[in-house]
Amino acid sequence: MTTEIQTKKQTEDDEIDLIALAKTLWKGRSTLIKSVIVFGIVGLFVAILSPKEYVAKTVMVPQVSDGQSKLGGLSGLAAMAGFNLSLGSTGSELSPTIYPKIVSSIPFQLELMNTPLNFAGSASPITLYDYYIKENRTSFLGYLQKYTIGLPGTIIASVKGKAVVENNLRSAPKQPIQLSENQKKVRKILTKLVALEVNAKDGYLSLSTTMEEPGPAAQLAQRAQELLQQYIIEFKIKKTKANLDFVQQRYDETVKEYNLAQQRLASFRDRNRGLTSAIAGTDQEKLTSQYNLISGVYTELAKQLEQARIQVKQDTPVFTIIEPVSVPTEKSKPNRPLILFIWIFLGGVVGTGMIFGREYLTTVKKRWTEI
Repeated sequence: MTTEIQTKKQTEDDEIDLIALAKTLWKGRSTLIKSVIVFGIVGLFVAILSPKEYVAKTVMVPQVSDGQSKLGGLSGLAAMAGFNLSLGSTGSELSPTIYPKIVSSIPFQLELMNTPLNFAGSASPITLYDYYIKENRTSFLGYLQKYTIGLPGTIIASVKGKAVVENNLRSAPKQPIQLSENQKKVRKILTKLVALEVNAKDGYLSLSTTMEEPGPAAQLAQRAQELLQQYIIEFKIKKTKANLDFVQQRYDETVKEYNLAQQRLASFRDRNRGLTSAIAGTDQEKLTSQYNLISGVYTELAKQLEQARIQVKQDTPVFTIIEPVSVPTEKSKPNRPLILFIWIFLGGVVGTGMIFGREYLTTVKKRWTEI
């Protein structure tokens, strides 16, 4: 009987608490409404001023020759998962999990920011670097953030100035890379514009680019795809290409020696035609031996050169484009109704917090006065 009375009393207390909360909210409804209205207006401006974003995407599958591994297809699957099971590997294996590192590397992004794109309102193509630095194309929200939250950083950057000269990889490839402040700024933007997703399970790469215009988004995706393929090929065939260059250089030197030995032997035979002296015979044997030796080296290097060329072809990966780059027709962002709803909801949360916070402070002051 006592338990039933306690349960009934607890239920009544809970109902009283809910009624008290409802009364508190009703009492401060003006604060709640004002908060919702203010946040709703801010959300409306954010939704309207948020720039449009178009996403261009391409899907490709990198394929290499099966002759690179004794394990055949099993080795390829293991490599896609990040494991190297190739016992007979030539050292040119490159796990696809490294591909995102290539996209985020400084040399890759420096080349990407120098890609000319056709933007609306521009008579001629301009690079991404010029678009964000010289043209100063920034959205209204970007300006707002720059001169409010990011104002200290803007002041520091203007005081420091351009202490670093613009880096050019083509002019000084062996020098340490040192980026200017503008290059660092564009590089941060690029990390948001270009994304590479590696599906290790199914073995494909998904490359996407995001821009405010559909045309430049597709052009940037096409250039990023070409650069990624170029970098992957260079990394994979680096060792075999170095071997090919070495054999080619040695072959070219041997060809000159072979032609010279052939000319010396022919000239000697022409000058000593009909002579039967022992000295002439000895000299001819000597020249013939030299010619035969160089001829053997020449023949062997010719074989090695052809083998090196074949090996480079075998090690060069082939990219199967499953989904080619296309100009996006629909924007991916912003979702203006969702933005407005989130801001209104946030206004409701803030207004409710203000009401209960003010009620709590009133209670604390009352108790403080009583004590």
